[in-house]
Amino acid sequence: MRIHFIAIGGSAMHNLAIALHKKGYNVSGSDDEVFEPSRSRLKQYGLLPDVMGWNSDKITSEIDAVILGMHARPDNPELLKARELNIKVYSYPEYLFEQTRHKTRVVIAGSHGKTTITSMLLHVLKTLNKDFDFMVGANIKGFDTMVRLSEDAPLAIFEGDEYLSSPIDRRPKFLWYKPHIALVSGIAWDHINVFPTIEAYNHQFELFAQSIRPGGMLFYYGGDQVLAGIARKLKSATAVSYGEVEATTEKGKTLVKCGERKFVLKIFGRHNLQNLSGALLVVQKIGIGAEEFWAAMQSFDGAARRLQVLAENEDSTIFFDFAHAPSKVRATVSAVKEQYPQRKLVAVAELHTFSSLNRDFLPQYKDTLSQADEAVVFFNPEVVAHKKLPPITPEEVKMAFGAPRLRVITSPVQLEDFLSGLRIEDTNLLVMSSGNLGGIDISKIASRLIS
Repeated sequence: MRIHFIAIGGSAMHNLAIALHKKGYNVSGSDDEVFEPSRSRLKQYGLLPDVMGWNSDKITSEIDAVILGMHARPDNPELLKARELNIKVYSYPEYLFEQTRHKTRVVIAGSHGKTTITSMLLHVLKTLNKDFDFMVGANIKGFDTMVRLSEDAPLAIFEGDEYLSSPIDRRPKFLWYKPHIALVSGIAWDHINVFPTIEAYNHQFELFAQSIRPGGMLFYYGGDQVLAGIARKLKSATAVSYGEVEATTEKGKTLVKCGERKFVLKIFGRHNLQNLSGALLVVQKIGIGAEEFWAAMQSFDGAARRLQVLAENEDSTIFFDFAHAPSKVRATVSAVKEQYPQRKLVAVAELHTFSSLNRDFLPQYKDTLSQADEAVVFFNPEVVAHKKLPPITPEEVKMAFGAPRLRVITSPVQLEDFLSGLRIEDTNLLVMSSGNLGGIDISKIASRLIS
């Protein structure tokens, strides 16, 4: 098979390209810019385009299929040439479905927690030497790529994203997968640029639940009333709710009991206890016992950029987390404070996404930082302008968060000065961002603070 990727440098796209290369396919690709780590990884496998830019001459009748990434535009010259030659054009979620059409598909969706739950499942299956295909939205310890596709694996585990499939396919990615087993961890409005109302956003999850194969299974977090309403409407699939795993905390460690055995976990927080509860139901559905699950989970460090420990000593820890949406910020702050109630908590959140920098969406962040002892919000006005959004002011941010004493920083230099000047004895620092914090090196700052 000859497969050409348009916008091969994307996070999911370059991983899919590598997966198909490993499967023995003839893979080519193009992009107008490729950043790290995609650049080095594509180069490692001989897949990095020799020249950046689009070139319709790359598209010939010898190509069997084209996979189109979100970074490309609908008028991309390579896309137009592929259509002219009647070459099948796929979005990457559509192609994942085609590759796993005859496998049992497990899809993990939700506004928060989907990457972590998917990572939990992959970790358990790998630890138990199971054969499976997968796609996950983060790097996981022990895995070379974020995608695997094989001929023989009977099972496919996919993280189900509700964002658009491609520039010419406005459907959410997770509607392509048609799962036999699905899990939805919770719903909280996001992607305001695509779903301008809460109702429009919620409806995508109802469509996802309806896409489950007849006779299939939906596991969902029972504390979410929107999800409960969606579950009640299901006709052709069985819906089962879950809550939180019972656990105790001893010396900063989470302990779970199963039968007569106790298992010590590296992860913590109520949201992770919910994630664990859902993941346990999924693995039991595919034939893995509870004790096997907990034994494997003892070595689970978490997905990359999810409560990742940057530096620590006996009385302080510096965490980095991908949290950017309101529900994720609230859950992450709460997790750290509940796990270390005796320590002061300094929480720093960057507003970087289209939704978070939108004045109409900002009120969704009300009280999300309320459990922090000291809270800071950073946003870069240049990013606001780049996204062609109306300017926002520090005063508007303070009002939206419902925190008059909130410190709002709009300069990367000032942010670096603030972080570098912290005294963190008996203190945890939690930095949350899906961006790059204005280009500052948070890992270097963390090491300097701890030392």
